[in-house]
Amino acid sequence: MRITIVGTGYVGLVSGTCFAEFGVNVVCVDKDHEKIRKLRKGVIPIFEPGLKELVKKNIKEKRLFFETDLSKSIKNSSAIFIAVGTPSRRGDGHADLSYVYKAAEEIAKNIGKYSVIVNKSTVPIGTGKKVSEIIKKINPSANFDVASNPEFLREGSAINDFMRPDRVVIGCDNEKAKNILKELYRPLFLLETPILFTKRETAELIKYAANSFLATKITFINEISDLCEKVGANIGDVSVGIGLDGRIGKKFLHPGPGYGGSCFPKDTLALVKTAQDYRSPLKLVEHVVNSNKKRKQSMYKRIIKAIPKTNNIKTVTILGLTFKPNTDDMRDSPSLDIIPSLLKKI
Repeated sequence: MRITIVGTGYVGLVSGTCFAEFGVNVVCVDKDHEKIRKLRKGVIPIFEPGLKELVKKNIKEKRLFFETDLSKSIKNSSAIFIAVGTPSRRGDGHADLSYVYKAAEEIAKNIGKYSVIVNKSTVPIGTGKKVSEIIKKINPSANFDVASNPEFLREGSAINDFMRPDRVVIGCDNEKAKNILKELYRPLFLLETPILFTKRETAELIKYAANSFLATKITFINEISDLCEKVGANIGDVSVGIGLDGRIGKKFLHPGPGYGGSCFPKDTLALVKTAQDYRSPLKLVEHVVNSNKKRKQSMYKRIIKAIPKTNNIKTVTILGLTFKPNTDDMRDSPSLDIIPSLLKKI
């Protein structure tokens, strides 16, 4: 099987490389010529444990290719994955889908035989329908279906998350598309990985709901931590005590400066905006978004308070600038709020 991945950012590069490791012929496409030139030589633009070695291996074994021209690859592809960025849109917090729609337009102009167009990017409910409309408008004779296949990759452990996932979610409404994606994920079927087939809109919502729930756990334990400081309780013991409950689990119960990164901030905000658009507000998630902002903004006050006031010379060392270990991703890292505030006060 041959597939095309549109976009060589975090999701596109990891997904394309892992599909190649499954034995699929993969072409990753990006308009950035310098980036593609480096990728062809095995030079990786991001830090992700194990990714560099896997890219080099699959380039050498001629299963993984990098191109700048989409038309060279998609005409013979059974599936075309859209894996471009969907950052928060400036001004209103909605997901910026301009890159997704541009990819859809270019696919429409070059599509050949029947293909499944797969949204791998994190996109709001209804995006798959809009992508389908764009392609039909530009190329009425195009033979295709649109599916949603959200990623659940954690930065720092993305290779393992793709190769041994908790589940794979696929939203599609056509049996032909379903069979192609079944074949693509066949290695995971053999490992008895849960594969959940749903409506397209359901798959789109699952990703946002999952990230928002995890962000809620982080916000909850941070607020409990604040209470512990007031009453003299130990937040570490509280986290262990509630995490041992099998219904709750110990993950995402570590108090800290708030969540950051490329997913949780934009996804929680996008879900809030979508819910408001449909007049079904998610008050809990709205609180999570606001509480996390306050957490990052107020964290520097704790640091200031902890600095001895014995002299005027103050040196503060920040250990860890990214939002989590084993990544070089600085997007929405709490340090970007904390450090500038410290510089103003010290």
